[in-house]
Amino acid sequence: MAEIITLPFDNFVPKGYARCDGQLLPISQNTALFALLGTTYGGDGKSTFALPNFNGCVAVGAGQGPGLSNYELGQTGGSATVALLDTELPAHQHTVALTYSTELGTLGSPENAYLASNGSGEPQYAATDTGYMASRATGTAAPHNNMQPYLTLVYCIAVQGIFPQRS
Repeated sequence: MAEIITLPFDNFVPKGYARCDGQLLPISQNTALFALLGTTYGGDGKSTFALPNFNGCVAVGAGQGPGLSNYELGQTGGSATVALLDTELPAHQHTVALTYSTELGTLGSPENAYLASNGSGEPQYAATDTGYMASRATGTAAPHNNMQPYLTLVYCIAVQGIFPQRS
């Protein structure tokens, strides 16, 4: 009872098992399983409790290893996408060619512009219809995919069986 297995098929769940998809079960019909899981994964603890939900998630061992973060049983976290802030980027430099247009610049931003003269021999950004800088090089970072490589399997939990003995 409460053993979680992974399956390489999706067309049925073996007898005595249920999908680990966060579904709510009635306590009155699953008292032994509730005694093991409690409300760790959800439910009101009065009439219902929830099974673990592995949809879109990977398993992480509970506890804390040397030099690792502590993870509580039932804790969830992480994000499928992440948008980095400027303060989260390491210090770095962008090399810019020292050649620029001799026309006077009319803009103070590189967005949709190229380097031009400021009248004193220093480059400044200028509007033009050629040589634009890419907006993705100057704009705010959009969220990017944060998913590790994965292989999809079906997680199921034993809802029937022998109550595990305590050691």
